[in-house]
Amino acid sequence: MPEIITNRKPKPKYDIVLIGGGIMSVTLATLLHELEPELEIAIFERLGRFAKESSAAWNNAGTGHSAFCELNYTPEMKDGTIDISKAEKIVEQFEISKQFWAYLVDKKLIDQPQQFITSCAHMSLVFGENDASFLEKRHKKMTQSHLFSEMQFTRDHDKLREWIPLIMKGRNSSEILAATKMDLGTDVNFGTLTRKLGFHLLNASNVEIFLYHEVKDIDPKDDGSWELKIKDRLHSHKQDVAADFVFIGAGGYALPLLDSSDIAESEGYGGFPVSGEWLVSHNEELIRQHKAKVYTLASVDAPPMSVPHLDLRIIDGKEALLFGPFAGFSTKFLKEGSYLDLPESVNFKNIRSLFGAWWHNLPLTTYLIQQVAMTKMQKMNHLREFVKDAKDEDWELKIAGQRVQIIKKDEAEGGKLEFGTEVVVNKKGTIASLLGASPGASTSVSAMLTVLEKCFPEKVKGEWASKIVEMIPTYGKKLSEHPQLTRDIRNFTKEKLQLHY
Repeated sequence: MPEIITNRKPKPKYDIVLIGGGIMSVTLATLLHELEPELEIAIFERLGRFAKESSAAWNNAGTGHSAFCELNYTPEMKDGTIDISKAEKIVEQFEISKQFWAYLVDKKLIDQPQQFITSCAHMSLVFGENDASFLEKRHKKMTQSHLFSEMQFTRDHDKLREWIPLIMKGRNSSEILAATKMDLGTDVNFGTLTRKLGFHLLNASNVEIFLYHEVKDIDPKDDGSWELKIKDRLHSHKQDVAADFVFIGAGGYALPLLDSSDIAESEGYGGFPVSGEWLVSHNEELIRQHKAKVYTLASVDAPPMSVPHLDLRIIDGKEALLFGPFAGFSTKFLKEGSYLDLPESVNFKNIRSLFGAWWHNLPLTTYLIQQVAMTKMQKMNHLREFVKDAKDEDWELKIAGQRVQIIKKDEAEGGKLEFGTEVVVNKKGTIASLLGASPGASTSVSAMLTVLEKCFPEKVKGEWASKIVEMIPTYGKKLSEHPQLTRDIRNFTKEKLQLHY
């Protein structure tokens, strides 16, 4: 998407205002424009380009999160059974995303899908007999669902050398390993996808995009609409803009903006910022030996986004290997934010939640301190648990994105740290915000459909209903209950998105 540098000022009033130029805002704007092209929509992004924060390719794992390899989505219960309900929910959400992207490609609203989505096997890998037994039991449970029926499992070293030669190189034949593999997996460049959607919106009627424009405050008006205080960061111009509906998709800055709206639903929310760092290799010889995303179990007390994984990435047509993430800490809520973000977010409405979450997550604090203190040598030693002969000169450190985990009110604990994503909507359905980090971008279409259902329920059930089904053929149906529909829709999205599993 080209940079937009203009002296044009926003209009005094819009039907819809979206804050932030990431995957969530552009997805919602695209849905709304397809459903009702007459709506006057404005998007305000504080930076000079869309997708420079969490949606940027190097700022997230690029995993089309479909619960194929993420072991934390399939916990083992106290009675020894494996709960796959969350995995089923997440894979269905990603199938919804693929359907919408396929619709956009089919209608020629975006092009060249191979620039943002590529086939890439998703694997889980574990070490030792206990974890191998768990993985085998997980595989047996998951393949009972047709959503995961193509998942392969092996303990065989020869098969593992075929799947992951880089990881198997130099391993002792007596070492116990086990892995599952799903060839339906993908690598997604959410930065490119976001900018493709942005370029489409830039050329759409009744949609206006303002880069270098920051929303500083949101206040309710007497007529039920909202007044936003906008700052043009290039020209130091300030003005108020009114909107009937506001969506806050500003990543880490969603929390303070939601708080500024003073809606009752925002009370008690706090944020815990977590940064990350990758080890990255562009060595072509190594890349040729690793053509998958390989996840393993998180260490004790580690947050879910810190599950170690060694991934193939395809960014702007170039392949690379990525290992991590290594957790870090910053008081910023965005990579290009302020170190005052965290302290300025604390107020009387959320201080009990923040203290409660901290008190009940002391091991997480210790874990983060240990991660921040790690040297490159220590990180390389961690990598060598995966790649035995990893050489320092083949890997460089790269800073990942900044995430803000949700802290919610909890009657028992004061506050509870959440690791998912959550849509917050006021009672009138005139303002909505997305909070949280994972699985995030992969489920953007499902999350934005939730916004539509909560904020425009009558239109979703009425005049928009047939168009939604045209865009999302499985809308309103559980794929877990429809084997043939699942096969049909996967074949459709495979063709339109030019996937090659």
